[in-house]
Amino acid sequence: MKTYIFPIAFEEADDAWHVYVPGLEAHGAVTWGRSRDEALRNIQEVVQMLVEEFLEDGLPLPDLITISDQASVAVCV
Repeated sequence: MKTYIFPIAFEEADDAWHVYVPGLEAHGAVTWGRSRDEALRNIQEVVQMLVEEFLEDGLPLPDLITISDQASVAVCV
């Protein structure tokens, strides 16, 4: 098991939060939520799917991420 850690960027706009992963935007790592927490949950799902696709297709992941061979937990506060 490996842990993949991606930096994300949030933007508040009107009644929503937009969130994306720099370096993966062109691959669809962009989403939103009505709250910051909802946007964070949504981007986690998107990134999970993208990492699985990249690994299955043998594609390299962007350099902006941290990869650890140790199982980890990420907490955003």
